Amino acid sequence: MQPNPRPSPPHQPARRRAETPAVTVVVIGYNDAERVTDAVRSALAQGAAVHEVIAVDDCSTDGSGELLQRMADSEPRLKVVRRATNSGGCGTPRNDGIDAASAPYVMFLDSDDVLPPGAVDALLGAALAHGTEVAAGLCVRRELPSGRDIPWQPELYARATVVPDPERRPRLVHDTLCVNKLYRADFLREHGIRFPDGRFVYEDFVFTARVLAAQPRMALVPDTVYVWHVRRDAERLSLSLDRAGLDNWTARIEAHRQSVDILLTGAHKRLARAARTRFLDHSLRMYARELDLRSPEYRAEWWAVTRAYLATFDTADIDAAPAPGRVVARVVLASEGPRDLPRLKEVAARPARLCPPYARAADGTPIWSDTLPQVTLEHLLVRPMSLLPVAVDAELRPRARGARLRLRLYDLYGRVAAAGPDTVDIEVAERLRDRPARRRTVAFTPGTDPGTWVADTALDLSALTAGTWDIRLRLNFADGTHRDASAHAVEGPGLLRRTALPSLRQGVLLAHPYATQSGALAVRLAPGVRGALAVLRGRLNRLVH
Repeated sequence: MQPNPRPSPPHQPARRRAETPAVTVVVIGYNDAERVTDAVRSALAQGAAVHEVIAVDDCSTDGSGELLQRMADSEPRLKVVRRATNSGGCGTPRNDGIDAASAPYVMFLDSDDVLPPGAVDALLGAALAHGTEVAAGLCVRRELPSGRDIPWQPELYARATVVPDPERRPRLVHDTLCVNKLYRADFLREHGIRFPDGRFVYEDFVFTARVLAAQPRMALVPDTVYVWHVRRDAERLSLSLDRAGLDNWTARIEAHRQSVDILLTGAHKRLARAARTRFLDHSLRMYARELDLRSPEYRAEWWAVTRAYLATFDTADIDAAPAPGRVVARVVLASEGPRDLPRLKEVAARPARLCPPYARAADGTPIWSDTLPQVTLEHLLVRPMSLLPVAVDAELRPRARGARLRLRLYDLYGRVAAAGPDTVDIEVAERLRDRPARRRTVAFTPGTDPGTWVADTALDLSALTAGTWDIRLRLNFADGTHRDASAHAVEGPGLLRRTALPSLRQGVLLAHPYATQSGALAVRLAPGVRGALAVLRGRLNRLVH
């Protein structure tokens, strides 16, 4: 079982510098005085390939504009454009930067992100070597304050390659970011490629669709060329991260709708279908996982809006999507109002889990439920075992004498029984470092309930350090197949509660098993007497009330 892929540190690419500085980096910002200078410095630090950095201040009120101007007074490559009115979004400032750019190539940087060393050389070198209109590289999402790096669309950037026409690589529509790419400026101007103006969330979607519809030659490089800082605990969330209101979802749908229309207008049907299947597999699943966190009013509105949009998809678009997104879409289309949200959340998880009961139609066809028989699941009879949404329940009971983990695997329309459950590899992985600390293999035995198998083992939580730990599984079958999975956190008496454990390393360790947003089992560990006292206070409060 492999942990989630992590990007390697950006290596120094082969240098192919232009004879003269060739790149304009457009940095946009609004009321971000705390971070905008770091972004600008990361662009200037790219070296001689950067002809200019154009910092577009979107009418900030926190002194950002003055701060940038002071930097420009001592840095001849820095030019500051100060808007007289706030645009309300990211598209208009970027368009201002395109208009002001004087170098042959242009790229974009947000005020709260940075360019890693060598990024411009990697992209410019590839564009010059292959004569392409666009060069793109790997972006990593850096979760702050933890510092955990998550690669964005790493499959696209696994190796250096040249794509002569985006139609030959439909997966390019999956990378909707504009910031991890270098564009030839006259290509953008010749085709009138610009961002939507004003307050338009997910403007990258539309811009990227316009770029792909113009059929550029593209050079892809494996270098890390952009570090996207994700601050979920910030006082002011970015427009795309603030998903608490329905406006965010409707904005995402509108951006996606425009993107698909752009591709269809240009007769790029393969790209349009790839964009729709991506919407089902990524956007729909992500928001479906969050539905149980929202109010009943939000859920009802979300369901109606989503159902109306999915009705515009062709049946072939839905059938082409990976199974989890396809199932969620079919349930939404088949029901007039929200239903089965806990089960939908499990299907939308990564990896997907289809929890029982497992209903069948009169002819034996697998179906979502007896009350929604039109949502058929016949694909589960032919999908490879490695892709099946198998369900595993997990109970973790921390105790002073050692924690016990009990797993229950469910049959899935006979597929699991036919493969023959053999063993399960259990991995306890530290989320921050994204690497395993404990591994063990346990045999499955038949459960007392028909169509179930159980595995039971001890876990020494006291040997782990403070932090958040995920439980990852690899299910091994007698027929030689396997399936990577996560475990559904079971709730019940004595479960998912904080427990103080003795620890030789830290004296007292506070263990808190919990269900993640997608319903998977994880455990938080905190050291010290203070944590134990918090547990005791919590138990006392429960007794009092």
